[in-house]
Amino acid sequence: MEPEFWHERWAINQIGFNQSEVNPYLVVQWPELKVQPGARVFVPLCGKTIDLHWLLRQGLQVVGVELSEKAVAAWFSESGLTPSIEERGSFQVYRHEACEIWCGDFFALKARDIGECSAFYDRAALIALPPEMRWQYVEQLNQLMAEDACGLLITLEYEQTEVAGPPFSVDEDEVHQLLSVQWRLRKAGEWDVLEQSAKFKKAGAVRLMEGAYRMFRR
Repeated sequence: MEPEFWHERWAINQIGFNQSEVNPYLVVQWPELKVQPGARVFVPLCGKTIDLHWLLRQGLQVVGVELSEKAVAAWFSESGLTPSIEERGSFQVYRHEACEIWCGDFFALKARDIGECSAFYDRAALIALPPEMRWQYVEQLNQLMAEDACGLLITLEYEQTEVAGPPFSVDEDEVHQLLSVQWRLRKAGEWDVLEQSAKFKKAGAVRLMEGAYRMFRR
């Protein structure tokens, strides 16, 4: 999936993946990770999610990466914040107090860029990628995260032939195939969210499950 696809999505405001409320599974499941205040939390493909605000309110340092500069600028503007902006290689880095968002290609990031991140939150990164890119995503995530890291992964599962992604269906078997070599996985639960998705209902989907996994580095 080429960067132009996402730039176009943001340009025409086709961003149904952006939620207007904090993800409820983040609120319930994050405390189970026991992430200490002051820790650096990495949020890949963060868009302009308001989940960043919830993480900041927990006393955490938040490091996001997002391809679309429109999304990054909108997050700060809609938050009423004026960031400093610094050019770092191929990235524009937006910062305000405990939050920084690296605007550029996730796959070009280095661990030294984002510092020691001991936790991550993925609500819409893995499921945004087609199958051929998911291994690359996992390999990059593994390189970026600290050796003792933990994280929260949220996925969607549905019949892929019924609805074209993104977001794509990533079932439990695939999650284990992709991640279990370097992570201990615990599925915290799954919930039927079909009634909350006009896109999937309109497309005729009969099942849409959202799953949450707590993850701990081996």
